[in-house]
Amino acid sequence: MTQYSQSFKALMLAAVLALPSMAFAAEPAMMKDGMMVDHKGMTLYTFDKDTGGKSVCTGQCAENWPPLKAEAGAKAEGKWTVVKRDDGSMQWAYGGKPLYYFVKDKAPGDMTGDKMKDVWHVVHEHM
Repeated sequence: MTQYSQSFKALMLAAVLALPSMAFAAEPAMMKDGMMVDHKGMTLYTFDKDTGGKSVCTGQCAENWPPLKAEAGAKAEGKWTVVKRDDGSMQWAYGGKPLYYFVKDKAPGDMTGDKMKDVWHVVHEHM
């Protein structure tokens, strides 16, 4: 076996071993300027009426407050969990609280839904 083929095999083995760790997606959101945003910079909210890690925001509520959807096969890690919604879709939760967008937030950094009806709140670092 030549040095080239040994090096190639070693490189291929390293790539195969790295694939499982690369399969984990990045966290669905991050803290920026003290608040949680998705990867496009859109603000995320929690709803006080959600309890026990379950979303009660459905129908018209979910049209105004779209859930942060989790893809099929999304895995819980650390404070991140995945909750099943009444319609069967999956939603990301952080610290046991399902996460939502607000339909009136149009640009990254908008947080027009904060404290809406005293039950909607921007997710802050201290959560």
